[in-house]
Amino acid sequence: MSAVVSVPVASIGRRNAAGGAALPRGPSQGFSFETERGHHVLVSDGSRVYDVDAGFAAALAAAARQGGAPAERALLASLGLLGQPAIGPALEPPPVNALSLAIAQRCNLACGYCYADGGSFGGEARAMDWDTARAAVDGLLQGVEPGGRASLAFMGGEPLTERALLRRVTTHAAERAAQRGVRLQFALTTNATLLNEDDAAFLAEHRFTVTVSLDGEAELQDRLRPTLGGTGSHARVLARLAPVLARQAPGGLQASARLTVTREHRNLRASVEHLMGLGFHSVGVSPALHSRDARLALTAEHMAGLLGQMTGLAAEAERRWLQGEAYPFGNLLAALQEIHLGTHRPLPCGAAAAYLGVGADGALHACHRFVGDDSAAFGDVQQGLDTAARSRWLAARHVDRQQPCAGCWARYLCGGGCHHEVQHGGRAACDFIRGWLAHCLAAYVRLSDARPQLFG
Repeated sequence: MSAVVSVPVASIGRRNAAGGAALPRGPSQGFSFETERGHHVLVSDGSRVYDVDAGFAAALAAAARQGGAPAERALLASLGLLGQPAIGPALEPPPVNALSLAIAQRCNLACGYCYADGGSFGGEARAMDWDTARAAVDGLLQGVEPGGRASLAFMGGEPLTERALLRRVTTHAAERAAQRGVRLQFALTTNATLLNEDDAAFLAEHRFTVTVSLDGEAELQDRLRPTLGGTGSHARVLARLAPVLARQAPGGLQASARLTVTREHRNLRASVEHLMGLGFHSVGVSPALHSRDARLALTAEHMAGLLGQMTGLAAEAERRWLQGEAYPFGNLLAALQEIHLGTHRPLPCGAAAAYLGVGADGALHACHRFVGDDSAAFGDVQQGLDTAARSRWLAARHVDRQQPCAGCWARYLCGGGCHHEVQHGGRAACDFIRGWLAHCLAAYVRLSDARPQLFG
């Protein structure tokens, strides 16, 4: 241990923003990496990034190799980096301040990879009624203190097949939020095939965040996202998008594209840059790890190829940003911002925590992807939230209780992976996530020096 205790505190310089000041229990205390700027370490708990010298990096590697987690902790303790864990063993579910409403459990497209089984979630196509939607909104806002924030998202299926209900609910929610002094943010996820000028004006009036599901160039989009009649949707989407894209404004309406990556996406950069060229505020991608058409789903064997495509996109984004150019690659920017803030979490997202999905029947679920799934159902909007069932569901999914997550250096940045994907497709993405985060950590070091304005 002499090499460990001899490492001076002066060899460490904190690089990112405030996070926890403690070390996690269990193995894999951190991750060492190197850039053109030198040696660096991510301390897992608290997601703290440090610049270190070569001696410290070597000592940490030796500690992990020779003594595992206890030796790593001893080294970090010798430098004053131990304290109360930032991530505790117990989960206390926060108040719910976000809902998504599946106002239309039906769709006018026939996407082969759809997790919602064509929008119906495996049941009969149906729509939410007004009483159910109103009860959901009133319950949400009643649980938010005056001066607080809340969000309400419309999803499906395709929510614009219930345009009148969407507008009625939005108007009611805006009025109730104003009465209670709650700042309410609206969101819409749509395939954009039904958008019109009036919709665009309404969405802009209420400052919606609009996410458009769009998979790339015409040939890909038409093959992966056909209409129910089997025709292509690309030309229709582009024609319908124009009034929404034209109304984007800082602090107002924002439109992002979400591309679902399948085995068909062999040139992801071309597809992403096609969407960027349409004028979206941001373009993000998500792998199809679970698909009703198994020929489209990505397996562990495909993830290495996807990682190469993603890091290629990230490298291009970094190059453009260093030249002061726009390149709205949402995945990279989101990762960099989380690293900068020292984001650390025991769960991957807000599902079943601050956020719930409401089915057309009023049932409360962990998120929009679990609609219709009794394994993640916690009461309904009429009878109320089953807090005990929700607490049990969350506690069982704490990242430190998951395997192999508990021994992974990336666990508090990742949170254990999408609950729905893990439940239905296993952990095919673990190596991909670690590789992606390793790339993002190195990019953060370079960009925090060269373009600090990216991080406020």
